[in-house]
Amino acid sequence: MSATIQDLQAALAGVHDPEYPVSVLDMGLVRGLAVEGDTARVRLTYTSMGCPCKEMIADDVRDALLAVVGIERVEVQEAFEPWTHRDLSGRARRTLAKLGVA
Repeated sequence: MSATIQDLQAALAGVHDPEYPVSVLDMGLVRGLAVEGDTARVRLTYTSMGCPCKEMIADDVRDALLAVVGIERVEVQEAFEPWTHRDLSGRARRTLAKLGVA
């Protein structure tokens, strides 16, 4: 059985930013997602270039994608794309506003 982009997105919906209860998808950190055979490829950016949680986020993403049926290998690529508050989804904005962050 081959995994789909939707399968990967569903798995990543459970991977939260270490600082906030918001998924990496809703934070706008996932900049690319692909499936090629049994390999998932994901491009990640971070809220800052010196983000101290980069390795933790990448490991959590890798673990979540390896749990998807049909995925045997995960390639995480760091994308050097600036992140801004405009990358937040509506759901992330609402959650952060409830926390007094937005």
